[in-house]
Amino acid sequence: MKCKKTQTIRFLVHVLGTSLVLLSLQGCSHLGRTGPPGKGPAPPETRSVPLVQGDKLQHAYTFFTLSTFEMSRENYEKAKEYLSLAIANDTESAYLHIRMAMLLKSQKEYPKALSHALKGVSLDPDNMRYRIFLADLYTLIGKNELAAEEYDRALKLDPKNIRIRLLVATIMIREGKLSKALGHLDKLISQDPDLTLAYYYRGKVYMEMKKYPEAEKSFKEVLNRKPGQESTMFDLGTLYQMTGRNSRAAETFEKILKSHPDNISARVRLISIYSKLGQDKKAERHMRIMKNNSQPGDPARQALGLLYLKQGRLDESIKEFNAIVSMRPEDDKSRYYLAVALQEKPDLEKALEHFRMIKRNSNYFNDAQIHIAYILESEKKHAEAKTVLEKAISLDKNAVDLYLMLCSLYENQKDYATAIRVLEEGLQNNPNNVDMMFRLGVLLDKSGQKTACLKQMKKILEINPDHADSLNYVGYTYAENGINLDEALAMIKKAMRLKPDSGYIIDSLGWVYYQKGQYDQAVRYLEKSARITPDDPTINEHLGEAYFKIQAYEKAIKYFNKAISLKNNNEKKIRERISEARQQLKKKREGLQ
Repeated sequence: MKCKKTQTIRFLVHVLGTSLVLLSLQGCSHLGRTGPPGKGPAPPETRSVPLVQGDKLQHAYTFFTLSTFEMSRENYEKAKEYLSLAIANDTESAYLHIRMAMLLKSQKEYPKALSHALKGVSLDPDNMRYRIFLADLYTLIGKNELAAEEYDRALKLDPKNIRIRLLVATIMIREGKLSKALGHLDKLISQDPDLTLAYYYRGKVYMEMKKYPEAEKSFKEVLNRKPGQESTMFDLGTLYQMTGRNSRAAETFEKILKSHPDNISARVRLISIYSKLGQDKKAERHMRIMKNNSQPGDPARQALGLLYLKQGRLDESIKEFNAIVSMRPEDDKSRYYLAVALQEKPDLEKALEHFRMIKRNSNYFNDAQIHIAYILESEKKHAEAKTVLEKAISLDKNAVDLYLMLCSLYENQKDYATAIRVLEEGLQNNPNNVDMMFRLGVLLDKSGQKTACLKQMKKILEINPDHADSLNYVGYTYAENGINLDEALAMIKKAMRLKPDSGYIIDSLGWVYYQKGQYDQAVRYLEKSARITPDDPTINEHLGEAYFKIQAYEKAIKYFNKAISLKNNNEKKIRERISEARQQLKKKREGLQ
């Protein structure tokens, strides 16, 4: 086989020669027939170009030129036909396969485009542009993991390519691989310290990881370089809200409105903050501005309807959304939130009516089906609820929330086998979705498949090492079985750093200390867990056990009784522990006498 560089050079020489022949023929086109108006001259017939019999490469170059000519005339079917003939005469040309892939992609024939792109890359694996094209194609068809692999290969060919590394980082963010995303973003910043987009994404990642000081620092790096940048200011204001700094948040959103008075989202945030701070006059002032700048039924009033909905002012919310959908029946977002407000009122019949009016091509269709199923389930129409979700899934097999909702219906009926089957089907179409993977792990645990559950949770941690709930699940499982306690302690501490206010994770930490025999530490964390999540039977049982160990028998009895009142599954065992605690308490009192 000829080397690829020689083949490409020969290809270009022949294309140039053939193009000159075609140009000379086009110059005489006034003597022959012409094409349709606006499309340029008709292409020369294939027979008008002298072909050298036996020279397949010459045939390939000729057909390629004809294909290019047809593309210039927007005659794409004929272009594909000529390009296919070119490939048939030069099957080892990576360039021709990529050109065919590009043409098919433009016509949205993605499976065929992918086939040619893969062939092109296999023929010229060191061509970075071909790999980027293949990666872009994977991204387009939603195969993000394969796209990331191709971008990684392209990065090895050109490690300093900012565009590719940024694309890889955004894919990592979408896939929930936040630590990997940070690695790429840090490299981008070291490569170009003024790349504001890298700082911005880094701030977003840190926010997702709940590392708020780091997120704030990254957002401020953006604003130091681009003062007043609207989206960064908005995210910084959101960060201040999330960390309880509402006055700082209000200042930030007010600054946004000075430069961008039409930013409805910033105004809505301000109204919410001022209401929370008890500054009702300021909240009402911004609501008046929103009303004065629009008329009932205006799309801008949608934000007002959402605000009323959030505040529980359902009649006002319904009034706003009703006005919008009356004037704009195609506004599915307003119709969706009208139905949500009606559901909360509750006017379930009207809510169902509006949810069912949302069309299949709407971004709100899947959420509407979930609400429909929820209402039907609440009305004990179990079979109908499942049918709604199954039909919706048949229309969109990538809709994770539909699988999760259908799974929950079976789970509520303790039909764990069917719930597991639903999730397994969903994971065939969304293989790395950690939400479904985690739910599957929980169901495996509930169905008694402890080993399979543990394996599933560890699989999640391979994809996302910062998945707090999986860290907690593995750590708690170790603690419950009294094994790998040091590893359990490290995992649960990491989970607590990621979710510091989770009563369940704090309970796990307390239980690890209990299993390690550090009962004072156990009591400390279990008391905190019981304050955050007071109505969980297991947490109350754990706290009772810890009090028992430090001989605080009265408190132990109190929390054991509370665990039973919350319908703990271990009622028989807990009653035995209450009896033991009473005996120990009696002995303790007798010893004092």
